[in-house]
Amino acid sequence: MLLIPAIDLKDGHCVRLKQGDMAQATVFSEDPAAMARAWLDKGARRLHLVDLNGAFAGKPQNFTAIRSILKAVGDDIPVQLGGGIRDLDTIERYIDAGLRYVIIGTAAVKNPGFLKDACSAFGGHVIVGLDAKDGKVATDGWSKLTGHEVLDLARKFEDWGVDAIVYTDIGRDGMLTGVNIEATVKLAQSLSIPVIASGGLSNLEDIRRLCAVESDGVEGVICGRAIYSGDLDFAKAQELADQLNG
Repeated sequence: MLLIPAIDLKDGHCVRLKQGDMAQATVFSEDPAAMARAWLDKGARRLHLVDLNGAFAGKPQNFTAIRSILKAVGDDIPVQLGGGIRDLDTIERYIDAGLRYVIIGTAAVKNPGFLKDACSAFGGHVIVGLDAKDGKVATDGWSKLTGHEVLDLARKFEDWGVDAIVYTDIGRDGMLTGVNIEATVKLAQSLSIPVIASGGLSNLEDIRRLCAVESDGVEGVICGRAIYSGDLDFAKAQELADQLNG
């Protein structure tokens, strides 16, 4: 079970939002690169970056901070990034800078041809982020709820060659209310590619419940507010996951 610390970037700072609301941003660090090294030192095996400004602007806005993080971690662990990735040139620029995976969210839903092209040009580097509420996919920084069913889109994207799905229950993200295990497992069981859980992780009990369903295809979980607020000790959580699924 991969426990993946999230570093959400806004105006070059490391922040956390509540339910995707840019107005409810808490700054946790002025130095994202140092934060990245800190999670690496605590045993992280992958990092999850989000360009929050980019997600709303539709193009990269925190490239300097992202590049500093990639330099800080080097080849030690893979890094994945979402937010504002709308064209192949952006993907190429990030991969050239050392990024392992791009996460395509809104653009995958609104411009499926782009996703297809990305999978073709950058196979092995493309993850789709599906943000959902009550089984329906949301786009544009969670501001718009579509009529698309998560399962239908995920199966289609799997056929196109994406590497994994990051599934976020947007009703729980940043609220410390627990991961939506049931919906995450339902999605994972319907796919052959891995699913990464996101949204609501709050304590060690969540880790235990996730480890119990790893064999269903839930590869990891993104750790956000809980590891910054102190509700969850990241090092202890990763140690527990290793014990349970070692």
